[in-house]
Amino acid sequence: MKGVGNLQKMLKAAKEMQEKLQKELVEMRVEGSSGGGMVTVNVDGQKNLISIRIDPEVVNKDDVDMLQDLILAAFNDAGTKVDEELSQKMGSLGLGGKIPGLF
Repeated sequence: MKGVGNLQKMLKAAKEMQEKLQKELVEMRVEGSSGGGMVTVNVDGQKNLISIRIDPEVVNKDDVDMLQDLILAAFNDAGTKVDEELSQKMGSLGLGGKIPGLF
C-alpha cells in the first residue's frame, strides 16, 4: 500500500502545479504586433484579447482588408509568443509536453 500513498502525493503535486500554471496564464501578458508596430495587441496566457492599439495612419476606409490583416497578424504574433513562453515554463519544470486538461 506504500505505492498508493506515493501515487496520491504525486497526483496532489501535479494538481498544485497545474493550478499554479493556470494562475500564471491568467496573469501573463504578451504583446504582439504587425505592420512595424502599426497594430499592437495584448493578450493573456490563455490568448484572450486584453487590448488593441491601432495607429491612426493605418486606418483607411478604402482599405479595410489591410487593417483586418494587420489585426489578425498581430493577434497571431501574440499567440505564438504565448506558446513560446509556455513552452519555456514547461521546460523549466522538466515537462516536455503539455499537461492533459490544462491546455
